[in-house]
Amino acid sequence: MKLKTLALAATVAVIGAVAPAAAESIKIGVTPGPHAQILEAVKELAAPKGLEIEILEFSDYVVPNEALNAGDLDANSFQHKPYLDNQIADRGYDIVDVGFTVNFPIGIYSEKVDSFDEVPDGGTIAIPNDPTNGGRVLLLLQDNGYLTLADDVGTTPSIADIVENPKNLNIVEIDAAQLPRSLPDVDAAGINTNYAEEAGLDPVNDPILRESPKGPYVNLIAVKTEDQDEAWVQTLVETYQSDEIRDFIEETFNGSVLASW
Repeated sequence: MKLKTLALAATVAVIGAVAPAAAESIKIGVTPGPHAQILEAVKELAAPKGLEIEILEFSDYVVPNEALNAGDLDANSFQHKPYLDNQIADRGYDIVDVGFTVNFPIGIYSEKVDSFDEVPDGGTIAIPNDPTNGGRVLLLLQDNGYLTLADDVGTTPSIADIVENPKNLNIVEIDAAQLPRSLPDVDAAGINTNYAEEAGLDPVNDPILRESPKGPYVNLIAVKTEDQDEAWVQTLVETYQSDEIRDFIEETFNGSVLASW
């Protein structure tokens, strides 16, 4: 009996030694469009590494950070650093960025004119109503000589920071997700790439003004601060920042989304 018992114990020990560790399961929040598409590719690559990813889509830029901070998500991938910094400063979130992902140069689109020079005096320009993305459009207009902003506005200028407006542009703030729908009613609108693509716009060829791909607006993966050193975070970031995902981005988006790690 003792020999049988020892043999059974040895068999169990061997099975336990070679059995793979249980897969880690995480929830990641994204916005629809490229962020979701890229995460689907990351999900496939991460599964053989023992990381199971559930992707949840959110239709705005506010809820994914709220959900992450509350513990309803393990990570999110939808925002750039200035936006995250602004959210943390305003709302006290205990979340942190752990790796860069992609850049989406923002564009100004129009159904009424073919260049911004053709926007009439007093024309209406719609911009996102969050400080960082609205500020991006204002900075884009300044960089092209259509506005002058106050000094030292950083990456989050507001309409109140406009000090010169030669064309007397009427600038209105609209929820970022609704900007494509506003195009028939305004002379032009600054639209984030994910919402532009979702609306069938071409972010490379359709904008009448387009942001330089260089700058501070690289997107990132965020997690709760307490989780930043977890093994699954390293697996997630390394999988995202792989040659396979870079190739996927280049082949899928044809320059409208840029790998930025």
